[in-house]
Amino acid sequence: MSEETIVEFNQISKFFGSVIALQEVTMHIKKGEIMCLLGDNGAGKSTLIKTLSGVHKPDKGEIIVEGKKIIFDSPRDALDMGIATVYQDLALVSLMSVTRNFFMGREPIKGFGPFKTFDIEKANSIAAEKMKQIGIDIRDVSQAVGTMSGGERQCLAISRAIYFGAKVLILDEPTSALGVHQASVVLKYIVKAASQGLGVILITHNVHHAYPVGNSFTILSRGRSMGTYSKQKLSREKLLNMMAGGEELDKLEVELKEIDRIGKKNN
Repeated sequence: MSEETIVEFNQISKFFGSVIALQEVTMHIKKGEIMCLLGDNGAGKSTLIKTLSGVHKPDKGEIIVEGKKIIFDSPRDALDMGIATVYQDLALVSLMSVTRNFFMGREPIKGFGPFKTFDIEKANSIAAEKMKQIGIDIRDVSQAVGTMSGGERQCLAISRAIYFGAKVLILDEPTSALGVHQASVVLKYIVKAASQGLGVILITHNVHHAYPVGNSFTILSRGRSMGTYSKQKLSREKLLNMMAGGEELDKLEVELKEIDRIGKKNN
């Protein structure tokens, strides 16, 4: 394993009864790398996310973290090893403040023994500082998260994971519900986080969001990996073609032309 590799997922398979959800999927994540995991609906992306983050145990294959083979019994095990997942729902509470959502049960404490209390000043200062570092200047960190834009909420969830020690960040469709501007804010922050040595797995079906920021691309289809490609060896056009199922579309086009020809002939 390269010294730069943080996590290896080797030949991961997952079965649900007779259904093969994943079949021998392999990915290696390096420090500072953004690996984009792409695939259409039903490709196995969600199952792979849950297997990598400790929700499911793989039925075959191994997970190696910093050179050591690991078995995750729960998402907490994965988190303790520095593998953090930010799901589409973000696990944020709209009516709670930015600060409360940032710490979510891990608030800094002051005082001793029975006199311990939540250090709100320190928590507010940290939350404001970390959000400002990613280019989001929160006027009042006591404001409810529900008042923030979708991009700001996404950045908050990512920043929280990094602050609490993530080494590998798994992002589940982080730009799917965002407009162009908000998506660009999130993508810029993801690049910035990776530049600081974080490994990122970006799950998406949007090639136009993945290609500008990704260093490598793994494509899933029906639970199988179609391979991992570096950006140097894969053009945007080829990636789009692979995602769209180029051969199937070509076949469909031929069939549609034949239907049209027969229709004109009968008329």
